Amino acid sequence: MVVTCYFMDSNWLLQKRILNFCNVPPPHFGIVITKALRNSFIEWGILDKVFTITVDNASANAAAIDILRDDIELRGSLPIGGLMFHVRCCAHITNLLVQARLSEIGDIIDSVRQGIKYIVVSESRLNVFSDIAKRLDLGCNKLILDVLTRWNSIYLMLKTAIRFKEVFPRYHRVEQAFLWVISPEQWDKVENVNQVLAVFNYVTNVVSGNDYPTSNLFLPEVWRMKEMVDIKAADKNEYIRLMAAKMSDKFDKYWGESNMVMALAAVLDPRYKMKLIRFCFLIIYPLDVGGDNIKTVLNTLKELFELCVAAHNASIIQQQASAEVIATSTTVASVTEKVSGGRSRFRQHVRSNDIIRPIKTDLDVYLEEDVFIYDSENGEDSDANFDALGWWKSNALKYRILSKMARDVLPVPISTVASESSFSTGGRVIEPHRASLSIDTAQMLLCGSDWKMVEVELPNLP
Repeated sequence: MVVTCYFMDSNWLLQKRILNFCNVPPPHFGIVITKALRNSFIEWGILDKVFTITVDNASANAAAIDILRDDIELRGSLPIGGLMFHVRCCAHITNLLVQARLSEIGDIIDSVRQGIKYIVVSESRLNVFSDIAKRLDLGCNKLILDVLTRWNSIYLMLKTAIRFKEVFPRYHRVEQAFLWVISPEQWDKVENVNQVLAVFNYVTNVVSGNDYPTSNLFLPEVWRMKEMVDIKAADKNEYIRLMAAKMSDKFDKYWGESNMVMALAAVLDPRYKMKLIRFCFLIIYPLDVGGDNIKTVLNTLKELFELCVAAHNASIIQQQASAEVIATSTTVASVTEKVSGGRSRFRQHVRSNDIIRPIKTDLDVYLEEDVFIYDSENGEDSDANFDALGWWKSNALKYRILSKMARDVLPVPISTVASESSFSTGGRVIEPHRASLSIDTAQMLLCGSDWKMVEVELPNLP
């Protein structure tokens, strides 16, 4: 099991560190996973600092998070009742939605796959196929074979195969042993399905970055998936309606209630604020449920902000107490000196007034202002180039308390893809010639290389 920590440093830069790469022997029950996680947190001294935990959708993981949430809640260190503690991996949920759809044309996908395998396994067959494609003026694009563990590779395989749909029957006439010819009706099904998969492929690319994206980027894509599913639920083709029904069931199972981290992160994106929530929740959810979820997000936002206010005031009081101790020590040590210390007195005055609640809070001002319109200077896609963390860094003085909340929420990973890439690295460390490494040695190699790459500013390749 790999345990990865995500946090924001003092320069508003996202940081990721592997804390543990440990052996968890079976059976992998929830209590076993909980014990391994708790031991990692205790070893690093962060048990009372864990804000959220992102895991995939295995039932054992869900059970482990429930147990751990109860333990931390008893310690009194779980904000807003643990409402943001458990984060489901967005990439895994997207995969489940797609697999539900692909099952309806599984036989067609298998025919395309077997046909491509037959062609690409031999250079002479591939040359014949390419010659036919050139005569049809289809260019020299290569056939793509999917990887069974990555659904979007199926999309790319089908997308490329559609381009060559006129080549396959002509290839069959030349190569009689080629048996995987798809009918025009079947190609129509593939094209209809691929139109929907294009949206899901885009979402997958967003959530699957190894250098994980900030959590504010997901809600604008999630509602697009739900919108597409709802549109296809009224499609004229029965097989499309059946697919949409299966996907809708999966969507309601995992996102039937608002994902609080995803929602709050979207609000803390100055381009969206509550406007995106009010817009897309009425699309994602039924009218009555959508309205209730909007209220829940707003109430949770205010509750979390109040916690930040309390922490801010406690910090000021502690600073004042420390300043008084220093001032007293200075007076005792310098009895003969009669210096008024005007600047010090003024700073204490500012801090004491800072505790008094203003009529409008940071949150009130932020939500009342219009959304931020970002225009890229170089003319490229503005959304792709916008840096939410950079915006908060520039506005940290204006929103002194709300910016602290943004530091907690925006770094939360909505997918486990970046962490799972550590297993690819692990496969290079524990390979056939070094299969007898001890557990502690493997852990030191994985964790040490991860931290060292950050120290020397090298890219942490998957």
